[in-house]
Amino acid sequence: MNTHLPADLEQFVKAKVQSGRFASSDEAITEAVRLLRQREEAEEARTLEGIRQGLEDMRAGRGRPVDEVFADIRRELNLSPDA
Repeated sequence: MNTHLPADLEQFVKAKVQSGRFASSDEAITEAVRLLRQREEAEEARTLEGIRQGLEDMRAGRGRPVDEVFADIRRELNLSPDA
């Protein structure tokens, strides 16, 4: 796989290699992709936990009528009631 980075990112990677933080540009980019994967996996886990909690709340009777929820969203976004 070949990658082309914008000049500022390329300079950043080169600086990290020159500083000794990474042995090569490939190593630096591999670490960056690992971090991206970790961030996305964590985001997915938070989303799934939110869904799980919401379903649990609904089963326990802690839900709110959808009309109320949408009315709150419209108020927060300053939308008309018909939006």
